[in-house]
Amino acid sequence: MDIKPIGSWGEGDWVFAIALVVLTAFVIAGAMIAGRKTEEFAGHPRGLYVLFFAEMWERFSYYGMRAILVFYLVEHWDFTEAAGNGILGAYASLVYITPVLGGWLADRYLGQRKAVIFGGVLLAIGHTLMAVEGDGGQNNPQIGFLWAALAFIIVGSGFLKANISVIVGQLYPMTDKRRDGAYTLFYMGINSGAAIGTILVGYLGQTVGWAYGFGLAGIGMLIGLIVFIVFKPLLLGKGEAPDPQALKAPTFGISLENFLYIVGLLSVAVIWGLIQYRDVIQMLLLVSGIALLGYVLYEAFKLEKVMRERMFAILFLIALNPLFWGLFEQAGGSLNQYTQKFVDIGGVPASLFQSINPIYIMIFAPIFAWFWITLARKDMEPSAPAKFGLALLQVGGGFLVFVWGANAFGTMAPNQAGVTVNLTPVIFVFLIYLLHTTGELCLSPVGLSAMTRLAPSYLASLIMGAWFYMTAVGNFVAGKIGEATGGESGEMVQGKTLAIYDKIGWVAIGVGVVVLLLSPIVKRWMHIDKLSDGDGLPGQKELAEPQAAGVHPDLTKG
Repeated sequence: MDIKPIGSWGEGDWVFAIALVVLTAFVIAGAMIAGRKTEEFAGHPRGLYVLFFAEMWERFSYYGMRAILVFYLVEHWDFTEAAGNGILGAYASLVYITPVLGGWLADRYLGQRKAVIFGGVLLAIGHTLMAVEGDGGQNNPQIGFLWAALAFIIVGSGFLKANISVIVGQLYPMTDKRRDGAYTLFYMGINSGAAIGTILVGYLGQTVGWAYGFGLAGIGMLIGLIVFIVFKPLLLGKGEAPDPQALKAPTFGISLENFLYIVGLLSVAVIWGLIQYRDVIQMLLLVSGIALLGYVLYEAFKLEKVMRERMFAILFLIALNPLFWGLFEQAGGSLNQYTQKFVDIGGVPASLFQSINPIYIMIFAPIFAWFWITLARKDMEPSAPAKFGLALLQVGGGFLVFVWGANAFGTMAPNQAGVTVNLTPVIFVFLIYLLHTTGELCLSPVGLSAMTRLAPSYLASLIMGAWFYMTAVGNFVAGKIGEATGGESGEMVQGKTLAIYDKIGWVAIGVGVVVLLLSPIVKRWMHIDKLSDGDGLPGQKELAEPQAAGVHPDLTKG
């Protein structure tokens, strides 16, 4: 790997260097915090920073790998661009389903700490296998390493993703006013890792070699795992198994703990098969989705009027997930491909633009938190269903602005491959991500908060599972939309892609308007005025994502 003279650096090289400097600053700061003798730093227990850095490195590896996955599938393994989108969608959908099971096993048996370690080991293996390039081509037996790598990452995410954020909450009493601040810091760790990882892994993968990019992602995951293990004492005994003795109980001739690990490894083999047969995943999502909906409705009709109507409100909000995430998650697939082929990005690798969303999140999340609080104090805050409507308007509007920009301001010029095409100005990539990010901030944290507030306590885990299940469906839908941009040949066509973006943009706008019109009815179903505080929010520990952390439930009036 030759290092360019600084005088010949292009935009992409400078972005890489800046990200490397920022990462170095994070590492130095982490070392300084770890070396302190006090129990707290900046008003928070040092264990919070252990979780911050562990999750930062995990997100570094996950989002870095995601940024170049679709290019790797197309350029190295010779999949069509349509098939690459389909594989990405299937992979992402499974990543969102497995944490439901991983969180359940941790709550009931393993405890969060052991689940995180086991998940981290599987993730490190998966990212390492991704670095095994082989000679490429779908007929090459070495492609088995690709499927194995994705399977290890999917199952590893199931054990880690659902549990590390739970430990954050365990570091504080339920009444501790520092909880919101802790989760905000933790959320910044997630997004800083995602942004830096996308830039560093994307740059190396697309300019130096796939093995370098995926190898760096694997190193990042390994560092996160080591941080979590070495600084275990700073977690103050949190995240341990609910019944340590039960884990030693004999099960099929071995301890229950080892049996659960074996089940986890066997599930890798199951996922290895599923990821190769995406039609099976589609059928499983459909059948299990109908079964889940039926069961939730069955439980809802057994409840008294107030709780039954709250369940109807929950189902209304959950049902919007596949549409929103199906559009939003074009980012890693078709929009990523469009950026490389049809956007004027100069010498910047297309994958680096995947860092825009986490950077926007870090900028706008505090602003939105302040904005909702300010509106709530004036009794002007939109209800949760109204925010969902606004989210759909923004995600749809993002696509319409992008299509308008491509048609109105595109210029014929050579792209990075030297092919003359109608290049879209890069500013419209920033604009679509801006509108999609603000839409995400209207839906993701708000939805999670609504699920935890409205669900009956005995159905809290089921409702959170349903929320992430429908998010998984949205990721699968994203893959299907991405496949459609490939047309009959499987290769992305600019005009067809823009036509699809225009259509899904208007669909989202239309649904968003309908949701806004229905929001007063759904708000009445929520019966916010009859909510009461208990020992904690139902389903709080089942949260598989920390987005809800920056939301103040007492100020989210619905």
